[in-house]
Amino acid sequence: MLEPSLLVEDALLPVPVLVVEDEPLLQQRLRQVLRQLGYEDDALIFTGTLAEARAVVAEEPVGLALVDLRLPDGNGQSLIEELRAEDPGLGILVVSAWSSEELILSALRAGATGYVLKQRDDFEVMLSIRSVLRGGAPIDPFIARRILQLLPMRAPKPAGSATPAAHSGELDVGLTPREAEILRLVADGMSNREIANEVHLSRHTVESHVKRIYRKLAVSSRMMAVREARVRGMIE
Repeated sequence: MLEPSLLVEDALLPVPVLVVEDEPLLQQRLRQVLRQLGYEDDALIFTGTLAEARAVVAEEPVGLALVDLRLPDGNGQSLIEELRAEDPGLGILVVSAWSSEELILSALRAGATGYVLKQRDDFEVMLSIRSVLRGGAPIDPFIARRILQLLPMRAPKPAGSATPAAHSGELDVGLTPREAEILRLVADGMSNREIANEVHLSRHTVESHVKRIYRKLAVSSRMMAVREARVRGMIE
């Protein structure tokens, strides 16, 4: 059995990696991308159906998951929900050809950490996986634009209106000043490691803050947290 993490090129890579994809050509592409990131073949588990993936997860916890949505025996969203419930901190990247708003948002609500389209080249896919490994929440630029179009426009503030609750000791959902600061840095696109360096905290402490922010906003991903905070007027 593999150790919980693998030290490669001075970076800890979570193992094993579960890849849920039924197309042989894409399986091969993802294998090559993961090798470039430092993974050995024995750290990679490829499955082509939800049933196979569930059998793997039942045997051992996984360190990272790459999941397609359209699979022979169902939608990968259900697997994402199960993986997220089992491990709230697991990195889950959707690698899919689907780009409809409903499917994208459903996958993110289910707990996907990020979403990249299969049509992207290997380098772009590798950057998305690397972002997840660093604690980020990569969203394909095409998808991000479409999601932003769905956000409600904020009404202009009346002249002389009171300052939003974000400037008080706590935000309207009970965020502490530190959590509010970290939320703004998340909205700026910073990874947990970058935030830790910025606010002079350990990465573990930042991850704990981020999880509490998720809980208070009732969300399960960085994109959803930023979107919810913007809808509430907590951040610009």
